[in-house]
This record gives sequence, C-alpha cells and structure tokens, in this order.
Amino acid sequence: MFTGIVEELGTVEAIEDQGDAIRLTVRGVTVTEDAGLGDSIAVNGCCLTVTTLEDGGLWTADVMQETLDKTSLAGVRPGDRVNLERAVTADKRLGGHIVQGHVDAVGHVVSRTPSEHWEVVEVSMPATLGRYLVDKGSITVDGVSLTVVEARDESFTISLIPETLARTTLGHRQPGDRVNLEVDVLAKHVEKLLEARLAATSERNPR
Repeated sequence: MFTGIVEELGTVEAIEDQGDAIRLTVRGVTVTEDAGLGDSIAVNGCCLTVTTLEDGGLWTADVMQETLDKTSLAGVRPGDRVNLERAVTADKRLGGHIVQGHVDAVGHVVSRTPSEHWEVVEVSMPATLGRYLVDKGSITVDGVSLTVVEARDESFTISLIPETLARTTLGHRQPGDRVNLEVDVLAKHVEKLLEARLAATSERNPR
C-alpha cells in the first residue's frame, strides 16, 4: 500500500527483454536506503517487487506481460525519469490517500494550461472509470496522489503546484504522453457493496 506522495525521481538505468517480461533496473537512492529483497516500490504508480539490490541505489524488478499490457511501463526507456515511492509503514503520515499501486488504466495528457502559481492539466481516461471520479475527489496519476478539479465523462482536470511540477514526472509530461491511472479503491468497494445491496433488495421485492 502507498500514499501517492512521491519520494524521489528515479532513473531507468537498463531494461532486459525476457520475452514475456522485462527486467527493469532503476536507480533510486532514497527508496533503497532501507529496502530489502521482496520489498514493494511503486514506479510511476505500479507496485513492483525488489529482486536485486546494488550499491549506489540500483535495484531491479521483474515486470510481467500483464503489467506491460495494462500500464505505461511498456514504453519506458533507459534514461527516463520515474516517480518512486516505498510502501507505507504504520507510523507514516498518510499525506495523500490510500493507493494500492494497481493501475486501473492508462490515460493521456490532453492539455496543459499554465498560470502564475499553478498549472491545470487535463487527462483523458476510459469512460468506464468516470463513475469513480467526483470533483474534489482523489485520483492517482503516475503514482502521484492528486485532487480532481473537474470530473468529466472521459477526462478530468488537476491543478499542479510548483512542488509537484518540480518533484515528479508530471512536470515534464506533454500532451499525448501516456500516464498510469488508479482510481480511489474506496469508491470501488462502495460500488460493489451497493450492487449487492440493490440486488438483494430486488430479490425481496420483485416487480
């Protein structure tokens, strides 16, 4: 589990093609300070498992085909910057929101509108995710916990402050770039509970 508060911008150092998977080597000094084999680190919002650790903050993770098919990790290249976050611990402040690191879909940056103190970014999404978004609700974009400004049918807008622009990949994403999206898991649980309740009510009170 994560909070969507990016700890550092890491760098993709190498990619080894394994046919139906890739071995991803990333450099991240902060996230490897106390990391051990088997620990979870989110890379652009994707929860990955540490398989090797080396000096200088180098670590590797095996990324299976399912993850490559469903996330933007299929397009990363050596030299790319990536958002990194360690799994949350019980004594850590939950500064963002509950993030699983399980990407729901890939969206695209539609537009960027800069202003003096922030930048408004519009991101497209599959229409199937629209029911989980509300104005002022939470959304994870490339592993960054953000507040939805305006929820639309097939897109949403977010406001990025200078800190977010400077410390995450969202400061560099351009229109057309792919981004990983994860909606609020609490919304998905509520939906499933309501579906079960409505189904039970319908059985008790058939028309």
